[in-house]
This record gives sequence, structure tokens and C-alpha cells, in this order.
Amino acid sequence: MSSVPHTWQPVCPASELTPGQFVEFRLREKAREPAGMPLTGFLFLDGGTPRAYLNICPHLGVELNWMPGRFMDSDNLFIQCSTHGALFKPSDGECIAGPCQGDALTQLDLRERDGQIEVRLPE
Repeated sequence: MSSVPHTWQPVCPASELTPGQFVEFRLREKAREPAGMPLTGFLFLDGGTPRAYLNICPHLGVELNWMPGRFMDSDNLFIQCSTHGALFKPSDGECIAGPCQGDALTQLDLRERDGQIEVRLPE
């Protein structure tokens, strides 16, 4: 982990966050397991509400997207794991279909400060 855990990290200007677009980013903090691996996340608008999650499937620990910026299912209703098709609700990350049903994505704390969207890992 970084020497200052759980610090806020700028991701993008709030003006760049547009409906239907996902912003991918790398967190300064590293994963605990496997030790030292980079942590990535994604940010998007759910309706008008910004949301951010770690880009890690709770079932296999793999990244969710099948291409850069592609996280949604073909109906554009749910976040989908490209590896095994699990579906997650955008509003809270809950898995509603697939092998990790009942589990959830790790939601990141989020704030807007000085026109920037910032994220941090939850405490």
C-alpha cells in the first residue's frame, strides 16, 4: 500500500464526465493480493449521478471491461464482466446474475473539488 493510504486522487475534470462514457484510471494505491499489483477503476454517470468502482470482478479478480471504456451489457442496462458475463447494477454494484450473484463491486468514495472528480478507496 502507499505510504498515505486512502488519499483523494483526481481522475478527470467534472466537465469531461458525459452520459454513456466511462473514464478508466489507475489508483496510486496497490492491491494487497497479489501484492503490489496496480489497482484500476472506472468512473461514469448513472443517470446524472457519478459513480466509481474498482475494475475488479469479485468472482475471478479480473478486469471487467472487454475493450477500453466498454463496461455495459448489449442492452446498456448493467455493468457486465467480459470473462463470464456476470451482471452488476450500476447504482450499487450488486451482482444480479452470474457466478458472483449476491456479491458486489467495490465502490469508490467520490467527490467533486475545484471542478475535478476525485476518488479514493473506502476506509
